[in-house]
Amino acid sequence: MRIWCFDCFTDDEEEGRLKQSAMDNNNNNNDDVDLDLNERELGVCEDERWPLCEEMMLATTEEDGAELEQLWSSEIRSHPHLLLQGESSNAAAAPAAVGEDCTMEEADHDSYHKRAKVYSGLTEARSASGVSSDAGSSVERTVSFGVASSSQTDADMFCQNFILNYSRKDGKKDEGDDNGSSESEDFELHIDLTDDLLHMVFSFLNHIDLCRSAMVCRQWRVASSHEDFWKALNFENIRISIEQFEDMCLRYPNATEVNVYGTPSVNALAMKAATTLRNLEVLTVGKGHISENFFQALGECNMLRSVTVNEAILGNGAQEIHLSHDRLRELKITKCRVMRLSIRCPQLRSLSLKRSNMSQAMLNCPLLQLLDIASCHKLLDAAIRSAAISCPQLESLDVSNCSCVSDETLREIAQACAGLHILNASYCPNISLESVHLPMLTVLKLHSCEGITSASMTWIANSPALEVLELDNCNLLTSVVLHLSHLQSISLVHCRKFTELNLQSVMLSSITVSNCPALRRITITSNSLRRLALQKQENLTTLVLQCQFLQEVDLSDCESLSNAVCEIFSDDGGCPMLKSLILDNCESLTEVRFRNSSLGSLSLVGCRAVTSLELKCPRIEQICLDGCDHLETAFFQPVALRSLNLGICPKLSVLNIEAPYMVSLELKGCGVLSEASIICPLLTSLDASFCGQLRDDCLSATTASCPLIESLVLMSCPSIGSDGLSSLNGIPNLTVLDLSYTFLMNLEPVFKSCIRLKVLKLQACKYLTDTSLEPLYKEGALPALEELDLSYGTLCQTAIDDLLACCTHLTHLSLNGCVNMHDLDWGSTNVQPFDYFGVYSSGEITQEPAEAGNRLLQNLNCVGCPNIRKVFIPPAARFYHLSTLNLSLSVNLKEVDLACSNLVLLNLSNCCSLEVLKLGCPRLASLFLQSCNMDEAGVEAAISRCCSLETLDLRFCSKISSVSMARFRAVCPSLKRVFSSPNLAD
Repeated sequence: MRIWCFDCFTDDEEEGRLKQSAMDNNNNNNDDVDLDLNERELGVCEDERWPLCEEMMLATTEEDGAELEQLWSSEIRSHPHLLLQGESSNAAAAPAAVGEDCTMEEADHDSYHKRAKVYSGLTEARSASGVSSDAGSSVERTVSFGVASSSQTDADMFCQNFILNYSRKDGKKDEGDDNGSSESEDFELHIDLTDDLLHMVFSFLNHIDLCRSAMVCRQWRVASSHEDFWKALNFENIRISIEQFEDMCLRYPNATEVNVYGTPSVNALAMKAATTLRNLEVLTVGKGHISENFFQALGECNMLRSVTVNEAILGNGAQEIHLSHDRLRELKITKCRVMRLSIRCPQLRSLSLKRSNMSQAMLNCPLLQLLDIASCHKLLDAAIRSAAISCPQLESLDVSNCSCVSDETLREIAQACAGLHILNASYCPNISLESVHLPMLTVLKLHSCEGITSASMTWIANSPALEVLELDNCNLLTSVVLHLSHLQSISLVHCRKFTELNLQSVMLSSITVSNCPALRRITITSNSLRRLALQKQENLTTLVLQCQFLQEVDLSDCESLSNAVCEIFSDDGGCPMLKSLILDNCESLTEVRFRNSSLGSLSLVGCRAVTSLELKCPRIEQICLDGCDHLETAFFQPVALRSLNLGICPKLSVLNIEAPYMVSLELKGCGVLSEASIICPLLTSLDASFCGQLRDDCLSATTASCPLIESLVLMSCPSIGSDGLSSLNGIPNLTVLDLSYTFLMNLEPVFKSCIRLKVLKLQACKYLTDTSLEPLYKEGALPALEELDLSYGTLCQTAIDDLLACCTHLTHLSLNGCVNMHDLDWGSTNVQPFDYFGVYSSGEITQEPAEAGNRLLQNLNCVGCPNIRKVFIPPAARFYHLSTLNLSLSVNLKEVDLACSNLVLLNLSNCCSLEVLKLGCPRLASLFLQSCNMDEAGVEAAISRCCSLETLDLRFCSKISSVSMARFRAVCPSLKRVFSSPNLAD
C-alpha cells in the first residue's frame, strides 16, 4: 500500500507506463501497481494527496523544517517522472538483471525475506552511479537507501542528492574538494532495516514524522503507510479539505479515533467520519457550527464509545438537540451554546456539560455514574433536579458554580441517588446542607458556600464514609467538630470567623489550615497524621494533639502560643514520634523546656521574648536561635548537636552544654557570659571572642573536658590571665590560638603549653614588653610556628629584628600598624641580609639554602607603618619564597627597590610619598599603585623588567595621564588589566 502523501509524484502518462511495465515483467514486484489500480477503482483523487501531506508537515514544523519541505515539494513537482522511474526501476530492470550481476536478485531476496543487508563505504555507490567529474570540479556523491538496485536511475540520483544536499539543518550543501572528498563520507556504513524493525521504530512516530519517513525510499514508504500507525487520525487545528479527509477515510477504513477539532469544515468532516468509518470508537469535534444531522448520524456508528464536542454552536443555537445512541459510554459537550438538550444513551457512564449555555437538559441514561454540569448558569434549580434524579446510579455529581442549586434539590438527589460518592457544590450560595443525608459520600467540596455554618457540620457528620472535606472561604463558619473514622483530608483556608477545630479520625493524614485570623483552639486526634502546618494563626492559644505518628510540626508566626505548648511536644505529650518542630516568631514564648527523646530539629528564630532554654533531647542535631536576643540561660543536657552558634545571644550569662558529638562551638559576642560548663569530648573549634567576663577557671574546666581542641579564639577576653593559659597544656593538639586585644604581659605559659602551635595572633596586645617574645628567637619556643601576627603592637625595632633573624620557620608575618617599624634595608653593610628571614650567612653568598622550603618567608604585611621610608631587597638577600608584600598606607614611604624572583603581588596603594620604584621581579603578576605620586617615567621603568605582569592599578594617580596606558602596554606586553581613573591628567 502506498502512503497517501506520495501519490502526487505520479501523473497519468507515467502511471500507464508503470502498468505496462508490470504486465511485461510477469507480475514481478507489482504490488504497488495493483494497489494503485485498486485506488483508482475506489475513485481516489490523486491530485489532492500531496497538498494534504504538505499542509500537515508545514502546520507543525519549525521554520527550518518548513523551508526543507517547500524545497522538496518544488523539486518533486518539477520532476515527477524522475521519482516514478526510480520507484519502478526494480520492475523495469528485471529482465536485464538476469544476464548481469545477481546484485538485484540478492537485494530483492534480502528485502522480501526480511534479512538485513549491510553496505560499507561509498565505493559501490559511486561506481554504480556512473557519475564522472573533471579535475578540480566537485564530485557528486550518491548513497543507496533502502533496497539496492542494479543501476542508478535518474530518480535515484535525484532523491539521494536531494537528501545529501538539503538534509542539513543549516540548509548548506556539502561541498567536495579537489580530491572528491566531502562531509558525505561520514556515510561509511548503512544498513537496510527489516520490515519488522521498521514497524517497531515507526510505531514511535507521529503522523508528520511518518510522512517525512515516507520520502526516504520505497521500503520506508510502504512501512510508514501501515494501518497500525493510522488508527487515530488527528487533524486538530489543521486546514484539511473534505476531499482530503474523505481520501484518508477510504485509505484507512479501520481507523478508530478521529479528531477534527478546529478544522475549517468541522461539521462536514464530522459527518463524513460518522458515516464512513464503521469502526469509529472515539470522535472529537468542535470550534464551529455542528448541525443536528450530526447527532442523528452518530446513531449509525455502532462501535462509537466516546464523543467530545467543545466550543461549538449546536443546531441553530435555539433548537432542541436530540442524541440517541445505544453503546455510547462517554459524552462531553463543553463550552457549547444550545437551547435544550435531550440525551438517550442507555449505556452512558460519564456525561459532562460543563460551561455549556443551555436552559434544560433531559437525560435518559439509567447507568450514568458521573455527571458534570459545573458553570451551567442558565440551568434552573428544577432542571438540575430533574436531570440528576433521572440517573439513579449516579456516583459523582459536580454542580459547582450553579447559583440556583438549593437544599431541596440536594435532598431529592440524595434520596434518588443513594450511591452518590462525590459531590462538588462549590460556589453555590443557597445551600446549607441542612436535612441533607448522604451516607455514602466520600468527597465533599464546598468552596465559598456562604450558607455553610457550624450547624451544617451536624449533617456532614452523618456521612460516616467521608474521606475528603474542603471548606475554603466559608465566611460564616465558626467551628468544626467532626468525629469521622474515615476522614483523611480537610481544608480550611480564609475562613474569617472560624474559631475552633476539633477533629477525631484514625485515618486523618492531611490538614490545611491557613489565614483563619479568629482561630483560637485546635484539638486533633489521629493515628495517621505525619505533618501538621499551622502558620500565621495569630490568635491560636490552645493546641491539643494526640497524634502517635506525627513527625513534623510548623507553628511559625503563631504569636499567641504560650509556654504550655512545650508540654505537648515533650515525651509525656501526645506526639512521641516528633522529629521536627518550628516555632519561629512565636513572640509569646518566654521559657522553652523540652524533654523529648525523638526530636531532631528545633527552630526558635525570632523568638525575642525567650529568656530561658532547656533541652534534654538526646537526638537533637540541629537548633537555630537567630534573633533570640534576650536569652539569658541555656542548658543543653544532653544533645546530639555537632555545631552550635550562640553568638547571636548577647545577653547569655549561663551556659551548660553536654554534647558528645559536637565539634564546633561559637560564643562570639556573649559579652556577659560568666558561667560556662562545656563538656564536648570531640570539640575541635571554640570561638569565645568578646566574652569579656569569661574567667580562668571556666577556661581551665573547658580545656579539661575538651582535650581535642585545635582552634581556640580568645580575642578581647580581658579576664583571661596566666592561670587560664597554663591550662592549655591539656589540649596538646592546639594549632591556632588568637589572643588579640587582651591585656597579657607574659607569654611564658603559651610557650610552654602549646608546643604544636602553628598560628599565633597577638594583635593590639599593648602590654607585651620587648622581652615578651625572647623565648621565640632565643630559646627556640614554638618550633612549629608558621604564622605570627604582631599588628598594632608596641614592640621596638630591636625585638622585631631579632625575631626576624631567628624564627626561620615563619612563613607569614604581619606587622601592620607597628609604629616602631623602620626602614627595611637588607642591603646595608652593617646588617646581615640573610639573618632577617632565616638564611644564615655561613658560606658563600651564592650558596642555595639547605631547607629553603621550610625556612623562608612567603607573606609579609606592613600595612600602615608610618616610619618606613625605604624598602631595599637586593638579589643578595635571596628572598626565594617571598610571594606577597603589602606596604599599603605607608604614607612616608619614598623608595622601593626589590629583586625577588618569586614575588607575585606587590601592594603600594596610598603610599602618597612614593617617588622611586625599582622592580626586578620576573614573576610579578599584580601591582597596586593607587593614590601614588609616581610619574609616568618612573612607572614605565618599574614595569619594564616585570615580564609576567598582568594587573596594574593606577587609580587616583594624579601624575599619570590617560594617554600613557598605551605606552605601559607597549613596555609590558603581558599586561591584561590596567585600572585607571577617568579624571587622569591630560
